[in-house]
Amino acid sequence: MNLQFIPGVLKKNVFLCWKKLQDLHSIKIFFVGYSPERINPGDKINTLTKIKKVTSGSIAAVADEIDDLYKLIIEAGTHKAPSIKVAEASKAIENAQRDVNISFMNELALIFDRIGIDTSDVLDAAATKWNFLKFKPGLVGGHCISVDPYYLAHKAVALGYHPQVILSGRQVNDSMGEFVANKVVKLMIEKGHKIKAAKVLIMGITFKENCPDIRNSKVIDIVHELEQFGVEVDIYDPMVSADEVKKEFDVELIKSVDANTGYAAIIVAVPHSEFLHFNFKKYKENNTVIFDAKACLDRNIADARL
Repeated sequence: MNLQFIPGVLKKNVFLCWKKLQDLHSIKIFFVGYSPERINPGDKINTLTKIKKVTSGSIAAVADEIDDLYKLIIEAGTHKAPSIKVAEASKAIENAQRDVNISFMNELALIFDRIGIDTSDVLDAAATKWNFLKFKPGLVGGHCISVDPYYLAHKAVALGYHPQVILSGRQVNDSMGEFVANKVVKLMIEKGHKIKAAKVLIMGITFKENCPDIRNSKVIDIVHELEQFGVEVDIYDPMVSADEVKKEFDVELIKSVDANTGYAAIIVAVPHSEFLHFNFKKYKENNTVIFDAKACLDRNIADARL
């Protein structure tokens, strides 16, 4: 390249541009195929091949190739989205929709607690109508449902729109750990327990039942809130690695439940199958508060539930 007739002040920039053009000759063009994750941790029925797969590609030919590839293993079939953006947006709203629906149930649980009626009773009655969507209240954690709504909200804000429904749902769901802890403390007071230094057992620290996944578990919010009252908390969860829990949350798990420990309260935070056969009656007879965060126990055993 001859720079002889180019003014000196421009020579450097012209040369750099020319160099970048030369570098482009060594770049190999590539294309992208994309399919958002649709895995339900711990679900033995809706496994990878049983869930319809959304596919996409950066160009039509690649989208076809990726779609054909997944068709080889996905028994439920595939849905080829028109673009990668559409495919990713579909993933985000799947989780945001579930998050908002659960937040509505959680808000109802907060209201019905004040009214003094059981949330499950209300939901059972409402579910007799054909088009009622029967979601359940509870702690909302995990890698997807409690995270994807924030991605969607962040993108919306970046484009000048402030989402209200999505973020209000997140706010409600993020408050449930605090509500459970405060409710349990009130029940302990009603039963005459001294709060400071009282021992409370929390059963389960995973974000959902019968799986070892602790990512974004909201059970830790219950732990932290109880500790603010001076309560001593034991956490039992046979599904998870104690080392992983220690690393993630800086808390210790107990290896087993000592039948001789005088717990002032027991919180069933996660309904692992093993917990459903636990001898709660023995503790209830000793004035222990039993709180069922997932409405999974016999209602005659629990003092309260979401």
